[in-house]
Amino acid sequence: MEKRWILNTAPDTEEVEKLSRELSIEKPLAALLINRGIRTKEDADLFFNPDITKLHDPFLMKDMDKAVDRLSKAIIDNEKILIYGDYDVDGTSAVALVYSFLKEIIGSDYKNYIEYYIPDRYLEGYGISDQGIEYCHANDFTLLISLDCGIKANDKVDLANGYGIDVIICDHHLQGDELPKAVAVLDPKRTGCPYPYKELSGCGVGFKLVQGYCKKFNLPDQLWLSMLDLVAISIASDIVAITGENRILAYFGLIIINRFPRVGIKSIIEQSGIKIHYPPTEKTIFNRVISITDLVFNVGPRINAAGRINTGRESVSLLICDDEDKSFNIGKNINEHNDERRKLDKIATSEAIDIILSNDEYRERKSIVLYNPTWNKGIIGIVASRIVEEFYRPTIILTKSTDGLITGSARSIKEFNIYNGINYCADLLEHFGGHNYAAGLSLKEENLKAFIDKFEEFVSNEIQDETTLIPEIDVDMGLDLTDITQKFVEHLKMFAPFGPGNMAPVFLSRHLVEEGNGRIVGEKHIKMRVCYRNRNCLPIDAIAFNQKDNFDLVRKGQDFDMLYHVEENTWNNITTIQLNVKDIHASE
Repeated sequence: MEKRWILNTAPDTEEVEKLSRELSIEKPLAALLINRGIRTKEDADLFFNPDITKLHDPFLMKDMDKAVDRLSKAIIDNEKILIYGDYDVDGTSAVALVYSFLKEIIGSDYKNYIEYYIPDRYLEGYGISDQGIEYCHANDFTLLISLDCGIKANDKVDLANGYGIDVIICDHHLQGDELPKAVAVLDPKRTGCPYPYKELSGCGVGFKLVQGYCKKFNLPDQLWLSMLDLVAISIASDIVAITGENRILAYFGLIIINRFPRVGIKSIIEQSGIKIHYPPTEKTIFNRVISITDLVFNVGPRINAAGRINTGRESVSLLICDDEDKSFNIGKNINEHNDERRKLDKIATSEAIDIILSNDEYRERKSIVLYNPTWNKGIIGIVASRIVEEFYRPTIILTKSTDGLITGSARSIKEFNIYNGINYCADLLEHFGGHNYAAGLSLKEENLKAFIDKFEEFVSNEIQDETTLIPEIDVDMGLDLTDITQKFVEHLKMFAPFGPGNMAPVFLSRHLVEEGNGRIVGEKHIKMRVCYRNRNCLPIDAIAFNQKDNFDLVRKGQDFDMLYHVEENTWNNITTIQLNVKDIHASE
């Protein structure tokens, strides 16, 4: 698919040269810092050297004092506490974090006082459920801590209150018109909350509760420091911004994962096929043996797969497990769930693409809405994302739910707020929720056609410019291949961890040629070496994933322009510089 390249504005030359001298780094990297809002040596020092002491005081979060006091009372009075979380990575990692902390605080008889609850994706759906509250009541729990959910669960909190169950909400989603009547509502995005950083994950909010408890009762910092691995996994998997406080949390969480991984995390890393030697040396730790990318594409999907195929309780069991044999078996089961998820995902995606390509009406539409009652509810969000990647249209994938309704997941393109589009159709829906780029919904089958037409009407009215339906790639800067030295790569690593708000930089080099030995690998990837024509430039290895269609262009011998990340590749214990190609155009 054709892509538009949007080149960032180059910063002031004098400012670049000044920062380059002050930091003793290459001018392109100084320019990269300035374009990311880092303009002084002091700011750069904080960016390159995250400081754990710079985490915000948890008591800046509204209701933190109430939450800590109520949790303390429950522990002192030997109350039963139910730790309730969503079934995705953010929710299960948050539950594992709070459960692990309370296990340490309560001691050897912790099982008499704490338990965790993950709702069934198919029978209960997202968030606090009636079944969860009934379970809490039937088993004499008097305090429920909700994680990664609850900010809009007004009726469920009312039900809990009616049973004499207090609720502490730890969430990071936007609130509704009215807050639930909970004992405490911890959410940096809630109206009137003065907490300085708003982009915490759900697990991050649970972490602040733990940190707040430790601060109030002068408990060792190691208690909350040891939980940062779980926070890092949630930050990576929930695709929240890796800026500010999240950058500090992710940075130190990665250090724990690389040096002292908990048994369950080590198991899932090994199950994913990543080869890692523990403990790494001081040198390899800062090469990010396990990176944010590994968490996003290898660890997170496996933890998620349990909730998609079986139950999210398995993921929590793995993350809190301290027995290597048991952990291996749980990890093996979860890995099998992931294999099953991938199979179902591949089949459904293929079927969805076939429907689109065989139906002329989709060529005229600016949205894609597909319904198949046999598609697995646990993978429709993934399928929606893949269809957006393939066709770059706001997409909704629907299947039949166990309650008789049609249920769906929506994903959007950069320029369109899909929540607004679904809200426009609210009169045809039973339930819906979400944000700009992702949402969920359910409706009666008799409303399906009307919904498809009304949603398309809204999208067509909003997207008037056809170029909006051509995906963009944001380009950080042009770069000469001769600037890519080992020293440059070492300095570039200091920008990690990468993620939203601090994406891995995309560089542009023009008028390149392929050395002559380019080839297709893995059926659809291009492996090649690139350099300049008639210039003293050593060829650099490059890999272009899923870009087989560009092979004729690079093999014709004509000049081409290329977008890429600068990375390292290790093969047979030899590490070399490699360009990870994002797109290729013929040079003008």
